[in-house]
Amino acid sequence: MNRTSYRKQQIERRQHRQRRKSILSLVIGLVGILLLVAGLYPYLQQQQSAEAAATYTEAEVAREAPIVAQHQMGEGPAIPFLPAGGPQPDISVPETRYDFGRIGPDDVVERTFIVRNEGDAPLTISRAYTTCGCTIAEISASVIAPGQVATVRVIFDAGFHDTAGQTVRRGIIIENNDPDQSQAEIWVQAAVNLK
Repeated sequence: MNRTSYRKQQIERRQHRQRRKSILSLVIGLVGILLLVAGLYPYLQQQQSAEAAATYTEAEVAREAPIVAQHQMGEGPAIPFLPAGGPQPDISVPETRYDFGRIGPDDVVERTFIVRNEGDAPLTISRAYTTCGCTIAEISASVIAPGQVATVRVIFDAGFHDTAGQTVRRGIIIENNDPDQSQAEIWVQAAVNLK
């Protein structure tokens, strides 16, 4: 075998190996994408379900005795539970978490959530409070009839105290007369930029 044909064979072998590596990389990449999609599918389904449950009409919004949740931890009024064996409220909070992403150190951001009564009796919010003074929640009603919703407008003030350079997580606690879930929670978070 002469030197030219040997070099030609070496080049062909090298090209063949590179093609095999490229095909293998492509297959591995496609398998990775399929696994990623399969892993995200349940999450996406849950998000779509939450979005569907979070839709409401203006006529469904309860407005009886609105309240403002502020940072007031400690003892509150007794929860007015209904007699056992009769119709009961059933609290549903379709979206319980929201990430504002990156925000400025003095930004004030807000998000509206809903609380739905899927039960057969009025849902009464006896008390609502936030986990920090930098967060308030305006709730459209403290009494929610069956089939109605209350809107919960959550406002987070990054400049309330120095949170620059931190990721902060704040909660709204809603005490109510659902015998199976007398405390519902909504959480927001934000990554606060440095000044």
